[in-house]
Amino acid sequence: MSSESAPQPLRARAAPAPLSGRLRVPGDKSISHRALMFGALAIGTTEIQGLLEGEDVLRTAAAMRLLGATVDRLGDGAWRVAGRGIGGLTEPADVLDMGNSGTAARLICGLLAGHPLFAVMTGDASLRRRPMKRVTDPLAATGARFLTREGGRLPLAVEGARNPLPLDYRLPVASAQVKSACLLAGLCAPGVTRVVEPEATRDHSENMLRHFGATVRVAAKGHGRVIELDGQPELRAAPVQVPGDPSSAAFFAVAALIVPGSRLVVENVGLNPLRTGLFETLREMGASLTVANARTEGGEPVGDLVLRQGELRAVDVPAARAPAMIDEYPILAVAAAHARGASRFRGLGELRVKESDRLSGTAALLEAAGVKVEVEGDDMIVHGTGGPAPGGGLVATQMDHRLAMSALVLGLATRAPMTIDDGGFIATSFPDFVGLMNRAAGGTAIEAA
Repeated sequence: MSSESAPQPLRARAAPAPLSGRLRVPGDKSISHRALMFGALAIGTTEIQGLLEGEDVLRTAAAMRLLGATVDRLGDGAWRVAGRGIGGLTEPADVLDMGNSGTAARLICGLLAGHPLFAVMTGDASLRRRPMKRVTDPLAATGARFLTREGGRLPLAVEGARNPLPLDYRLPVASAQVKSACLLAGLCAPGVTRVVEPEATRDHSENMLRHFGATVRVAAKGHGRVIELDGQPELRAAPVQVPGDPSSAAFFAVAALIVPGSRLVVENVGLNPLRTGLFETLREMGASLTVANARTEGGEPVGDLVLRQGELRAVDVPAARAPAMIDEYPILAVAAAHARGASRFRGLGELRVKESDRLSGTAALLEAAGVKVEVEGDDMIVHGTGGPAPGGGLVATQMDHRLAMSALVLGLATRAPMTIDDGGFIATSFPDFVGLMNRAAGGTAIEAA
Protein backbone atom coordinates (compact mmCIF):
# COMPACT_ATOMS: atom_id res chain seq x y z
CA MET A 1 0.00 0.00 0.00
CA SER A 2 1.35 3.39 -0.93
CA SER A 3 1.48 5.85 1.91
CA GLU A 4 0.19 8.49 -0.56
CA SER A 5 -2.88 6.55 -1.76
CA ALA A 6 -6.51 7.64 -1.24
CA PRO A 7 -7.46 8.27 2.41
CA GLN A 8 -8.96 5.32 4.30
CA PRO A 9 -11.11 6.65 7.17
CA LEU A 10 -11.66 4.21 10.04
CA ARG A 11 -13.99 4.21 13.02
CA ALA A 12 -13.49 2.51 16.39
CA ARG A 13 -16.36 1.85 18.78
CA ALA A 14 -16.60 0.21 22.19
CA ALA A 15 -15.12 -3.29 22.04
CA PRO A 16 -17.93 -5.91 21.80
CA ALA A 17 -16.19 -8.09 24.39
CA PRO A 18 -13.20 -7.90 26.76
CA LEU A 19 -9.87 -8.36 25.02
CA SER A 20 -8.72 -11.92 25.65
CA GLY A 21 -6.52 -14.75 24.44
CA ARG A 22 -2.89 -14.83 23.27
CA LEU A 23 -1.46 -12.99 20.28
CA ARG A 24 1.81 -11.95 18.66
CA VAL A 25 2.61 -8.57 17.20
CA PRO A 26 4.86 -8.06 14.16
CA GLY A 27 8.64 -8.07 14.44
CA ASP A 28 10.48 -5.12 15.93
CA LYS A 29 10.80 -2.41 13.31
CA SER A 30 14.09 -1.00 14.62
CA ILE A 31 15.74 -4.42 14.64
CA SER A 32 14.25 -5.35 11.24
CA HIS A 33 15.75 -2.26 9.57
CA ARG A 34 19.14 -2.97 11.10
CA ALA A 35 19.11 -6.69 10.28
CA LEU A 36 18.74 -5.86 6.57
CA MET A 37 21.41 -3.14 6.67
CA PHE A 38 24.01 -5.10 8.63
CA GLY A 39 23.28 -8.16 6.52
CA ALA A 40 24.06 -6.07 3.44
CA LEU A 41 27.40 -5.00 4.99
CA ALA A 42 28.43 -8.49 6.11
CA ILE A 43 30.44 -11.15 4.32
CA GLY A 44 28.27 -14.20 3.66
CA THR A 45 24.53 -14.84 3.85
CA THR A 46 22.41 -13.66 6.77
CA GLU A 47 19.20 -15.55 7.57
CA ILE A 48 16.48 -13.44 9.23
CA GLN A 49 13.37 -14.79 10.96
CA GLY A 50 10.43 -12.69 12.17
CA LEU A 51 11.22 -9.66 9.99
CA LEU A 52 8.53 -6.98 10.08
CA GLU A 53 7.00 -6.86 6.59
CA GLY A 54 5.48 -3.40 6.91
CA GLU A 55 6.06 -0.79 4.24
CA ASP A 56 8.87 0.99 6.13
CA VAL A 57 11.02 -2.14 6.33
CA LEU A 58 10.22 -3.17 2.77
CA ARG A 59 11.63 0.22 1.68
CA THR A 60 14.88 -0.66 3.44
CA ALA A 61 14.97 -4.05 1.70
CA ALA A 62 14.49 -2.33 -1.69
CA ALA A 63 17.25 0.17 -0.89
CA MET A 64 19.69 -2.60 0.03
CA ARG A 65 18.99 -4.26 -3.33
CA LEU A 66 19.66 -0.99 -5.16
CA LEU A 67 22.96 -0.72 -3.26
CA GLY A 68 24.10 -4.12 -4.52
CA ALA A 69 23.05 -6.63 -1.83
CA THR A 70 20.98 -9.69 -2.73
CA VAL A 71 17.82 -9.65 -0.62
CA ASP A 72 15.27 -12.48 -0.94
CA ARG A 73 12.00 -13.20 0.85
CA LEU A 74 11.72 -16.91 1.63
CA GLY A 75 8.34 -16.92 3.40
CA ASP A 76 6.37 -15.10 6.10
CA GLY A 77 8.97 -13.11 8.03
CA ALA A 78 11.80 -15.27 6.63
CA TRP A 79 14.42 -13.39 4.59
CA ARG A 80 17.94 -13.97 3.30
CA VAL A 81 20.56 -11.26 2.66
CA ALA A 82 23.80 -11.91 0.75
CA GLY A 83 26.07 -9.06 1.80
CA ARG A 84 28.74 -7.01 0.04
CA GLY A 85 31.15 -6.50 2.93
CA ILE A 86 32.25 -3.23 4.55
CA GLY A 87 32.81 -0.60 1.87
CA GLY A 88 31.34 -2.87 -0.78
CA LEU A 89 28.00 -1.22 -1.52
CA THR A 90 27.60 -0.06 -5.12
CA GLU A 91 26.17 3.11 -6.62
CA PRO A 92 22.38 2.82 -7.04
CA ALA A 93 20.97 3.14 -10.54
CA ASP A 94 17.76 4.75 -9.26
CA VAL A 95 16.51 7.05 -6.52
CA LEU A 96 16.22 5.51 -3.03
CA ASP A 97 12.58 6.07 -2.03
CA MET A 98 12.21 5.66 1.73
CA GLY A 99 8.44 6.16 1.82
CA ASN A 100 7.40 7.20 5.34
CA SER A 101 10.44 5.82 7.18
CA GLY A 102 12.55 8.38 9.00
CA THR A 103 14.61 5.59 10.58
CA ALA A 104 15.55 4.13 7.21
CA ALA A 105 16.32 7.53 5.69
CA ARG A 106 18.59 8.66 8.52
CA LEU A 107 20.43 5.36 8.98
CA ILE A 108 21.00 4.96 5.24
CA CYS A 109 22.51 8.46 5.17
CA GLY A 110 25.17 6.97 7.45
CA LEU A 111 25.67 3.99 5.16
CA LEU A 112 26.04 6.21 2.09
CA ALA A 113 28.44 8.66 3.77
CA GLY A 114 31.14 6.01 4.10
CA HIS A 115 30.97 4.70 0.52
CA PRO A 116 32.51 6.40 -2.55
CA LEU A 117 29.27 6.64 -4.50
CA PHE A 118 26.55 9.10 -5.53
CA ALA A 119 22.93 8.59 -4.49
CA VAL A 120 19.66 10.48 -4.29
CA MET A 121 17.08 9.82 -1.56
CA THR A 122 13.44 10.87 -1.30
CA GLY A 123 10.31 9.89 0.59
CA ASP A 124 6.59 10.51 0.84
CA ALA A 125 5.05 13.91 1.61
CA SER A 126 5.39 13.38 5.36
CA LEU A 127 9.04 12.32 5.22
CA ARG A 128 9.90 15.18 2.87
CA ARG A 129 8.86 17.58 5.64
CA ARG A 130 11.15 16.04 8.26
CA PRO A 131 14.58 17.58 8.99
CA MET A 132 17.70 15.66 8.01
CA LYS A 133 20.33 18.21 9.09
CA ARG A 134 20.62 16.55 12.48
CA VAL A 135 22.15 13.60 10.58
CA THR A 136 23.81 15.22 7.58
CA ASP A 137 25.68 17.85 9.64
CA PRO A 138 27.69 15.34 11.73
CA LEU A 139 28.08 12.96 8.78
CA ALA A 140 29.68 15.70 6.68
CA ALA A 141 32.74 15.41 8.97
CA THR A 142 33.47 12.04 7.34
CA GLY A 143 34.16 13.88 4.08
CA ALA A 144 30.77 13.12 2.56
CA ARG A 145 28.85 15.90 0.79
CA PHE A 146 25.09 16.38 1.14
CA LEU A 147 22.75 18.58 -0.86
CA THR A 148 19.19 19.02 0.43
CA ARG A 149 16.18 21.22 0.02
CA GLU A 150 15.87 24.30 2.20
CA GLY A 151 15.80 23.37 5.87
CA GLY A 152 17.79 20.18 5.28
CA ARG A 153 14.81 18.31 3.86
CA LEU A 154 14.42 15.55 1.27
CA PRO A 155 14.97 14.99 -1.60
CA LEU A 156 18.63 14.70 -0.71
CA ALA A 157 21.73 14.00 -2.79
CA VAL A 158 24.87 12.53 -1.26
CA GLU A 159 28.38 12.05 -2.54
CA GLY A 160 30.02 9.58 -0.19
CA ALA A 161 33.57 9.99 1.07
CA ARG A 162 36.35 8.25 -0.85
CA ASN A 163 38.52 8.14 2.26
CA PRO A 164 36.05 8.52 5.12
CA LEU A 165 37.26 9.96 8.40
CA PRO A 166 36.17 8.57 11.78
CA LEU A 167 33.72 10.71 13.73
CA ASP A 168 33.98 12.10 17.25
CA TYR A 169 30.51 13.52 17.85
CA ARG A 170 28.56 14.64 20.88
CA LEU A 171 24.82 14.48 20.23
CA PRO A 172 23.09 17.73 21.26
CA VAL A 173 19.82 15.78 21.73
CA ALA A 174 19.46 12.08 22.50
CA SER A 175 18.59 10.28 19.25
CA ALA A 176 19.14 6.61 18.44
CA GLN A 177 18.78 7.43 14.75
CA VAL A 178 21.58 10.00 14.71
CA LYS A 179 23.82 7.79 16.87
CA SER A 180 23.24 4.81 14.56
CA ALA A 181 23.91 6.86 11.42
CA CYS A 182 27.26 7.94 12.86
CA LEU A 183 28.17 4.34 13.75
CA LEU A 184 27.21 3.10 10.28
CA ALA A 185 29.43 5.75 8.69
CA GLY A 186 32.22 4.80 11.09
CA LEU A 187 32.23 1.21 9.86
CA CYS A 188 33.97 2.35 6.67
CA ALA A 189 36.48 4.66 8.36
CA PRO A 190 39.87 3.66 9.83
CA GLY A 191 40.42 4.25 13.51
CA VAL A 192 37.81 4.72 16.24
CA THR A 193 34.44 6.43 15.77
CA ARG A 194 33.20 7.91 19.05
CA VAL A 195 29.66 9.06 19.82
CA VAL A 196 28.58 10.66 23.11
CA GLU A 197 24.85 10.72 23.88
CA PRO A 198 23.38 12.89 26.67
CA GLU A 199 20.75 10.26 27.56
CA ALA A 200 20.95 6.53 26.90
CA THR A 201 18.93 5.66 23.78
CA ARG A 202 17.92 2.30 22.32
CA ASP A 203 21.04 0.26 21.67
CA HIS A 204 19.94 -2.14 18.93
CA SER A 205 22.73 -0.94 16.64
CA GLU A 206 25.40 -1.64 19.26
CA ASN A 207 23.93 -5.07 20.03
CA MET A 208 23.70 -6.03 16.37
CA LEU A 209 27.16 -4.72 15.52
CA ARG A 210 28.58 -7.07 18.16
CA HIS A 211 26.37 -9.89 16.87
CA PHE A 212 27.96 -9.44 13.42
CA GLY A 213 31.50 -9.33 14.83
CA ALA A 214 32.34 -5.62 15.28
CA THR A 215 34.13 -4.32 18.36
CA VAL A 216 31.94 -1.83 20.23
CA ARG A 217 32.72 -0.36 23.65
CA VAL A 218 30.08 1.39 25.75
CA ALA A 219 30.75 3.36 28.94
CA ALA A 220 28.35 5.28 31.16
CA LYS A 221 28.78 9.07 31.27
CA GLY A 222 26.34 10.82 33.58
CA HIS A 223 22.82 9.99 32.37
CA GLY A 224 24.22 9.16 28.95
CA ARG A 225 26.88 6.96 27.38
CA VAL A 226 30.04 7.02 25.30
CA ILE A 227 30.05 4.54 22.40
CA GLU A 228 33.27 3.65 20.60
CA LEU A 229 33.42 1.58 17.40
CA ASP A 230 36.61 0.17 15.87
CA GLY A 231 36.41 1.01 12.18
CA GLN A 232 36.76 -1.22 9.13
CA PRO A 233 35.85 -4.51 10.83
CA GLU A 234 34.99 -7.59 8.80
CA LEU A 235 31.34 -8.15 9.59
CA ARG A 236 30.39 -11.82 9.35
CA ALA A 237 26.91 -13.00 8.39
CA ALA A 238 24.93 -14.06 11.45
CA PRO A 239 21.36 -15.34 11.92
CA VAL A 240 18.87 -12.83 13.33
CA GLN A 241 15.66 -13.70 15.21
CA VAL A 242 13.55 -10.53 15.36
CA PRO A 243 11.43 -10.27 18.54
CA GLY A 244 7.96 -8.71 18.61
CA ASP A 245 8.03 -4.92 18.49
CA PRO A 246 7.39 -3.38 21.92
CA SER A 247 6.08 -0.24 20.22
CA SER A 248 3.44 -2.37 18.47
CA ALA A 249 2.72 -4.37 21.63
CA ALA A 250 2.06 -1.06 23.39
CA PHE A 251 -1.25 -0.57 21.57
CA PHE A 252 -2.58 -3.94 22.71
CA ALA A 253 -1.22 -3.43 26.22
CA VAL A 254 -3.09 -0.16 26.68
CA ALA A 255 -6.23 -1.52 25.00
CA ALA A 256 -6.26 -4.43 27.47
CA LEU A 257 -5.77 -2.04 30.40
CA ILE A 258 -8.74 0.19 29.49
CA VAL A 259 -11.36 -2.16 27.97
CA PRO A 260 -13.45 -3.52 30.88
CA GLY A 261 -12.83 -7.14 31.86
CA SER A 262 -9.86 -7.69 29.55
CA ARG A 263 -7.12 -10.26 30.15
CA LEU A 264 -4.63 -10.55 27.31
CA VAL A 265 -1.23 -12.15 26.72
CA VAL A 266 1.09 -10.62 24.11
CA GLU A 267 3.79 -13.16 23.32
CA ASN A 268 7.44 -12.82 22.28
CA VAL A 269 7.84 -9.08 22.92
CA GLY A 270 11.30 -7.49 22.83
CA LEU A 271 12.08 -6.15 26.31
CA ASN A 272 15.31 -4.24 25.76
CA PRO A 273 15.53 -2.01 28.87
CA LEU A 274 16.13 1.03 26.64
CA ARG A 275 12.75 0.40 24.96
CA THR A 276 10.50 -0.42 27.92
CA GLY A 277 9.87 3.02 29.40
CA LEU A 278 6.17 2.71 28.58
CA PHE A 279 5.77 -0.56 30.47
CA GLU A 280 7.61 0.92 33.45
CA THR A 281 5.31 3.96 33.37
CA LEU A 282 2.15 1.86 33.09
CA ARG A 283 3.20 -0.08 36.18
CA GLU A 284 3.65 3.23 38.01
CA MET A 285 0.06 4.00 37.01
CA GLY A 286 -1.06 0.83 38.79
CA ALA A 287 -1.43 -1.32 35.69
CA SER A 288 -1.60 -5.10 36.04
CA LEU A 289 1.30 -5.83 33.68
CA THR A 290 3.66 -8.74 34.31
CA VAL A 291 6.24 -10.61 32.23
CA ALA A 292 6.19 -14.39 31.77
CA ASN A 293 8.63 -16.70 29.96
CA ALA A 294 11.51 -14.19 30.12
CA ARG A 295 14.49 -15.21 27.97
CA THR A 296 17.28 -13.89 25.74
CA GLU A 297 17.32 -14.31 21.96
CA GLY A 298 20.05 -12.91 19.70
CA GLY A 299 21.39 -10.69 22.45
CA GLU A 300 17.99 -9.10 23.13
CA PRO A 301 15.74 -9.83 26.17
CA VAL A 302 12.32 -11.23 25.24
CA GLY A 303 9.19 -12.19 27.19
CA ASP A 304 5.39 -12.49 27.20
CA LEU A 305 3.32 -9.56 28.52
CA VAL A 306 0.37 -10.57 30.73
CA LEU A 307 -2.20 -7.76 31.05
CA ARG A 308 -5.42 -7.29 33.03
CA GLN A 309 -7.77 -4.33 32.93
CA GLY A 310 -7.96 -2.24 36.08
CA GLU A 311 -8.05 1.27 37.48
CA LEU A 312 -5.18 3.56 36.49
CA ARG A 313 -3.85 6.59 38.36
CA ALA A 314 -2.09 9.69 37.08
CA VAL A 315 1.67 9.74 36.70
CA ASP A 316 4.51 12.27 36.38
CA VAL A 317 6.95 11.03 33.71
CA PRO A 318 10.48 12.50 33.96
CA ALA A 319 12.19 13.88 30.86
CA ALA A 320 15.05 11.40 31.34
CA ARG A 321 12.69 8.55 30.44
CA ALA A 322 11.72 10.01 27.06
CA PRO A 323 14.43 8.23 24.99
CA ALA A 324 13.19 4.84 26.27
CA MET A 325 9.61 5.52 25.13
CA ILE A 326 9.77 8.30 22.55
CA ASP A 327 7.41 6.47 20.15
CA GLU A 328 4.92 5.52 22.86
CA TYR A 329 3.72 8.90 24.14
CA PRO A 330 0.56 8.98 21.99
CA ILE A 331 -0.61 5.62 23.35
CA LEU A 332 0.52 6.54 26.88
CA ALA A 333 -1.68 9.64 26.55
CA VAL A 334 -4.61 7.30 25.83
CA ALA A 335 -3.92 5.45 29.08
CA ALA A 336 -3.59 8.76 30.94
CA ALA A 337 -6.95 9.88 29.55
CA HIS A 338 -8.55 6.97 31.46
CA ALA A 339 -6.55 7.50 34.68
CA ARG A 340 -7.63 9.34 37.81
CA GLY A 341 -5.93 12.71 38.09
CA ALA A 342 -3.67 14.85 35.92
CA SER A 343 -0.61 13.23 34.34
CA ARG A 344 2.42 15.26 33.24
CA PHE A 345 4.83 14.07 30.54
CA ARG A 346 8.04 16.11 30.64
CA GLY A 347 10.63 16.94 27.99
CA LEU A 348 8.81 15.98 24.78
CA GLY A 349 10.55 18.36 22.37
CA GLU A 350 11.73 15.41 20.27
CA LEU A 351 8.09 14.60 19.45
CA ARG A 352 7.88 17.74 17.33
CA VAL A 353 10.14 16.17 14.66
CA LYS A 354 8.71 12.65 14.39
CA GLU A 355 6.46 11.51 11.49
CA SER A 356 4.36 14.52 12.41
CA ASP A 357 4.44 17.08 15.19
CA ARG A 358 3.36 14.33 17.58
CA LEU A 359 3.15 16.67 20.53
CA SER A 360 0.40 18.83 19.03
CA GLY A 361 -1.07 15.79 17.24
CA THR A 362 -1.44 13.86 20.50
CA ALA A 363 -3.04 16.86 22.19
CA ALA A 364 -5.52 17.21 19.31
CA LEU A 365 -6.30 13.49 19.49
CA LEU A 366 -7.30 13.75 23.16
CA GLU A 367 -9.27 16.95 22.63
CA ALA A 368 -11.27 15.23 19.88
CA ALA A 369 -12.33 12.69 22.52
CA GLY A 370 -13.38 15.36 25.01
CA VAL A 371 -10.29 14.98 27.22
CA LYS A 372 -8.73 18.14 28.64
CA VAL A 373 -5.05 18.47 27.73
CA GLU A 374 -2.47 21.26 28.02
CA VAL A 375 0.93 21.78 26.39
CA GLU A 376 3.35 23.88 28.42
CA GLY A 377 6.62 24.28 26.52
CA ASP A 378 7.84 20.72 25.94
CA ASP A 379 5.55 19.23 28.63
CA MET A 380 2.09 17.73 28.17
CA ILE A 381 -0.54 17.57 30.92
CA VAL A 382 -3.41 15.12 30.48
CA HIS A 383 -6.43 15.50 32.76
CA GLY A 384 -7.69 11.96 33.11
CA THR A 385 -11.40 11.18 33.28
CA GLY A 386 -11.02 8.25 35.68
CA GLY A 387 -12.98 6.10 33.24
CA PRO A 388 -14.38 6.20 29.70
CA ALA A 389 -13.83 9.49 27.89
CA PRO A 390 -16.73 11.04 25.95
CA GLY A 391 -15.31 10.30 22.46
CA GLY A 392 -17.25 11.12 19.32
CA GLY A 393 -14.57 13.15 17.56
CA LEU A 394 -12.66 13.04 14.27
CA VAL A 395 -8.85 12.79 14.52
CA ALA A 396 -6.53 14.16 11.83
CA THR A 397 -3.75 11.57 11.67
CA GLN A 398 -1.23 13.86 9.90
CA MET A 399 0.10 10.84 7.96
CA ASP A 400 1.31 9.38 11.29
CA HIS A 401 0.68 5.68 11.92
CA ARG A 402 1.14 5.93 15.70
CA LEU A 403 -1.40 8.73 16.05
CA ALA A 404 -3.82 6.67 13.93
CA MET A 405 -3.47 3.50 16.03
CA SER A 406 -3.62 5.43 19.31
CA ALA A 407 -6.87 7.11 18.31
CA LEU A 408 -8.40 3.75 17.39
CA VAL A 409 -7.38 2.23 20.72
CA LEU A 410 -8.95 5.21 22.48
CA GLY A 411 -12.19 4.55 20.58
CA LEU A 412 -12.41 1.01 21.98
CA ALA A 413 -13.25 2.45 25.40
CA THR A 414 -14.92 5.84 24.77
CA ARG A 415 -18.66 6.38 25.22
CA ALA A 416 -19.07 7.42 21.57
CA PRO A 417 -17.02 6.09 18.61
CA MET A 418 -13.80 7.75 17.46
CA THR A 419 -13.05 8.31 13.76
CA ILE A 420 -9.70 8.88 12.06
CA ASP A 421 -9.37 10.60 8.71
CA ASP A 422 -6.93 8.04 7.30
CA GLY A 423 -5.75 4.60 8.45
CA GLY A 424 -3.68 3.81 5.37
CA PHE A 425 -0.40 4.75 7.08
CA ILE A 426 -0.84 2.00 9.67
CA ALA A 427 0.61 -0.39 7.08
CA THR A 428 4.01 1.27 7.42
CA SER A 429 4.56 -0.48 10.75
CA PHE A 430 1.64 -2.83 11.48
CA PRO A 431 -0.17 -4.17 8.39
CA ASP A 432 -2.68 -6.39 10.29
CA PHE A 433 -3.37 -4.05 13.21
CA VAL A 434 -7.10 -3.75 12.57
CA GLY A 435 -7.66 -7.48 12.02
CA LEU A 436 -5.63 -8.49 15.06
CA MET A 437 -7.36 -5.96 17.32
CA ASN A 438 -10.80 -7.08 16.14
CA ARG A 439 -9.94 -10.71 16.82
CA ALA A 440 -8.71 -9.85 20.32
CA ALA A 441 -11.91 -7.85 20.95
CA GLY A 442 -14.17 -10.74 19.93
CA GLY A 443 -15.77 -8.98 16.97
CA THR A 444 -15.74 -5.88 14.79
CA ALA A 445 -14.70 -2.90 16.88
CA ILE A 446 -12.71 -1.10 14.14
CA GLU A 447 -14.14 -0.76 10.63
CA ALA A 448 -14.19 1.52 7.61
CA ALA A 449 -15.91 4.83 8.32
